[in-house]
Amino acid sequence: MEQIKQRIKGARGAVTLPFKTAAGRLRMATGLPVRFSGAYASFDEALAAAQRQGLAGYDHDAVADVAFERMCQLVPWDYPVLFWLSRLEGRIGTVVDAGGHMGTKFRAFRRSLPSIDRLSWTVYDLPAIVNAGEKRARADGLSALTFTSRLEDSGPCDLFLGSGLLQYLNVPLPELLGRLSAPPRHLLLNKVALRKGKTLVTLERIGPALVPYQIRNEDGFLEMLAALRYRIEDRWSIPSLSHTIDTHPEFGASESAGFYCVMP
Repeated sequence: MEQIKQRIKGARGAVTLPFKTAAGRLRMATGLPVRFSGAYASFDEALAAAQRQGLAGYDHDAVADVAFERMCQLVPWDYPVLFWLSRLEGRIGTVVDAGGHMGTKFRAFRRSLPSIDRLSWTVYDLPAIVNAGEKRARADGLSALTFTSRLEDSGPCDLFLGSGLLQYLNVPLPELLGRLSAPPRHLLLNKVALRKGKTLVTLERIGPALVPYQIRNEDGFLEMLAALRYRIEDRWSIPSLSHTIDTHPEFGASESAGFYCVMP
């Protein structure tokens, strides 16, 4: 009986999938909002496709303020990062927050972790985001918060934080970490988009722009961390941030995962 149920379920899925695909592509063709569209083999291929459609990528003044206030709020998937920051209190003094937007996580975390103001917290992001972040930080009197668009200028750091960074990153993580003066001992990566199949890149609609969104092969990602000599101390999953590409549901849903890693 169970086998019959599974066959019926599989048959229903086979019938439903073409309709989901057609619905997603029809919404896109008629100008209705589609969050994720297209499936590409590389970041550059996805970016080229976005450029043919209009505003592409994150490095634009028009994109900098999108959802800023919402991103400054503490949300459920922030708590593992907040937990590890509190556990590492007294053992870290410098943090590089890569892809940290306008200091949104610093702002969110300091309400629950006041000691964060004693850290040297540097946000690394694109020039348009950095310019907007610096203005806001000055206006809000956040002297502990600094910004740079050149990771080479950030100096050594104890902890490298990438919360929601990797899906938008256009260079390999080892290359990015290699720009630091020394490898950070602690690595906190959150909201990493993973899948069981090969790595693919889709386009996410963020405000007026289309931004390449990379979903990495899980095994390849874990092998990369091991090659960098990081040991995974903790891993968590964020089911609510699992995504299916509207126009290509046949690739299945991604997993959103977080990692705390340490270099022994």
